[in-house]
Order: sequence, then C-alpha cells, then structure tokens
Amino acid sequence: MLSEEVKQIICINWGTKYGPLYVNRLYAMVSRNITPPFTFTCFTDNTHGMRSEVLTEPLPVLNFELPVTKRGIWPKCRLWSKNLGHLSGPVLFLDLDLVITGPLDDFFSFGEEDQVILARNPSNPLERLGQTSVYRFPVGKLEPLLRQFSADPKAIAEKYRFEQRFVSQNAPGGIRFWPNRSVRHFRHHCRPLFPLNYFRSPEVPVGAKIIIFPGDLKPQDAIDGRYHENEPIMSPIDHFKQVFSSERNRGMFAHLRHFILPTRWVDEYWRE
Repeated sequence: MLSEEVKQIICINWGTKYGPLYVNRLYAMVSRNITPPFTFTCFTDNTHGMRSEVLTEPLPVLNFELPVTKRGIWPKCRLWSKNLGHLSGPVLFLDLDLVITGPLDDFFSFGEEDQVILARNPSNPLERLGQTSVYRFPVGKLEPLLRQFSADPKAIAEKYRFEQRFVSQNAPGGIRFWPNRSVRHFRHHCRPLFPLNYFRSPEVPVGAKIIIFPGDLKPQDAIDGRYHENEPIMSPIDHFKQVFSSERNRGMFAHLRHFILPTRWVDEYWRE
C-alpha cells in the first residue's frame, strides 16, 4: 500500500515529563527498525536537546481549554487537527514511552490508506477499544473529533474517560486493529502472573514488534525491576515480606501482582 512512499512517523511531547531523552531514543529505535525513506516528526513545545534527525513542529494550536481530569491524557487531541505542519497523508503515531522490538514496515503496508488503525486495548477485552499508543490515520481525518471535543471538552472527557475510547467510538469510518501479536502490552503480555513474577523476568512475546507501556510502569522501571519510579527497588523476598507491612500502599493481592524482576531486554532495545 504505502511501501513506495515516505513512511511518516510522528510523536508529541509537551511539558517536562518526558523530554529529549525519550524523543531521541524513540527516533533511534525507529531508525534501526524501518526501511527508508522515512521521516520522524515531533510536535513539541521545547526542541532543546533533540537530535538533528528529528523534525520538529510546534504543538497544534487549540481554540479551547483542555479539561483537567483525574484519568485520561487529552493533549494528544492536538493531533486531530486538520493540518499537521508539513505533513499530509497517512502518519503513524508512536507514544514516547514504548519500546520497539521488531520491524515497523508492516505498520505502513497493513490496511488501507484512509483507515484509522489502532492497537487493541487488552484491559477491556469485551469492549471494541483501541489503544492510541500506536495508531495510524490520515492527516485531517480525525478533525471532526476535534470539533466535537471542542464543543464541550469537560463533558466528553468525563463521558469517555480516556482519549482512546473517544477515538475508538467516533472515528469517521470506524477503526481497525493491528494484527494481535504485533503490538503487545508490557503488563498484560510480558510480565509473568503471580507467583511466577517473583521467579521469572518479563519476556518479549513471540512476534511482538512494539511493546507499549500504558499507565505508571515505564521502560526504565521495567529495567530497574519496579512498578513505579517513586517506589524502591526491592528483592523478591523483601517485596513479598512487605505484603504484611503497614508500608504497603496497595491491597494485598495487588501488591503481590505488582512485582517484576529487572527486565534486561528493555535496556537492550530502549537506547540511542
């Protein structure tokens, strides 16, 4: 489908949560796993520290205030704008905190040019819900969503809770999912279930090309062997003992599930 055209990768970065380290590593992973020609464009409010190969564009301007919500990340709605800098046609969006473990070319040859294609969200298996950590769409096709959202951002954010649910249920022409094995969720598909998580490190699923990290657990946390950057790194024995301690900040069974051993393969892939 798009094999003879320039493959267009985009990402978005605002504020200080991620910054150039994540952008540069994402670019490096893309460049190692794609057949040229390709472009890599970051929409951002701060270009400082980004490597020269990264094309940068200012964040698309919104004519409304983004809602403040307890859950859900809505600034990515900027990418639904009619125009995205110099780009046109299909673009593949990648979250900054994912890890690329295989070739990306199939993400450009799968489906039709005018389709909106997302990763399947495994957290809600009974719902036709996509994950916008990895999704492809033609520039401008999602502009009706932006108009709908701008009419009452707070109400839509409260109704749908997550931006990917709004996209999944309202994308013009509907949505399609990537083949099941190509995009895998670290917590759902890589980490062993309790009690094996105390004895085995997470593994790369067979056929996985991209590992996504929704939620608090990020690539560096996986490398270190913890569930959140604010939590201490603990041995399996100490972590298990903490289930009986007042220092435990989760329910007993959640505490037991929320343990991982250091994941060395993430360190091998997530690098410049």
